[in-house]
Amino acid sequence: MSIHNKNITSKNYKKLSIQVSLNGFSFCCFDTLNNTIIAFNEVLFDTQKQNKIEDLYASAFKNHPELKETYDDILVIHNNNLSTFVPSALFDEDYLGSYLQYTTKVFDTDFFTYDQILNYEMHSVYIPYININNFLIDNVGSFDYKHVNSILVEKILEASKNNDEKKMVVNFNPNHFEIIVVQNQKLLLFNSFEYQTPEDFIYYVLFTAEQLNLNPEIFQLELLGTIQQNDPFYAIAYKYIRNISFLDVSTLKERNNYTTAQNQKHYILFQS
Repeated sequence: MSIHNKNITSKNYKKLSIQVSLNGFSFCCFDTLNNTIIAFNEVLFDTQKQNKIEDLYASAFKNHPELKETYDDILVIHNNNLSTFVPSALFDEDYLGSYLQYTTKVFDTDFFTYDQILNYEMHSVYIPYININNFLIDNVGSFDYKHVNSILVEKILEASKNNDEKKMVVNFNPNHFEIIVVQNQKLLLFNSFEYQTPEDFIYYVLFTAEQLNLNPEIFQLELLGTIQQNDPFYAIAYKYIRNISFLDVSTLKERNNYTTAQNQKHYILFQS
């Protein structure tokens, strides 16, 4: 989707991507001529304070002059678990809310929108943060926006080309994670789960594997996001699943100077 309120008359070959959530945001500045990242930062909010989300963003924006510069393109990425995927053959723009009612609690006042995943004949239906969009239109001007899972699933599907083995990818976020199962550019499953303990995590992974007849001794599990090798979530997955690894980000690292862990954590933002 797009929001516009100004005209850009000259190109400076820079792009800004901002990944937004209720807990904070991160942003990347890209050199579009050389396809490299020239600036990156992450801002975490103190969620103990009862500030309005717009006030938290306004305060943070004052500390980052990069956000006030001029860009040819600005992309806002909404990061929440309020999304689902619909095959294009079943998609009807007039019934967006009905697609989400089975996976999340929806209200009559919610605003629904969608991203079209052109190469894979499906749509991502989701609820964006309208209050954050309204703040950004006043502070950065025109921008396009997408859901974080639209970018994630498209990239995972691209990477599965010519691989006939079923692969499970888990993308970790604070308090929730997404499971994506793909096979040679086909999306077999997408779901989002809330968690508190490592036992929650492995239960959902093994339950999903069972539903798709994936043998824990055989199928490939690749991890992405905030999970690291020294935490208990990795340890419990390693205990029950034979073939476990972190998603390969070596190609992505060629575009920036950040660590492997940072490229895994910010996988979506870095290639948006």
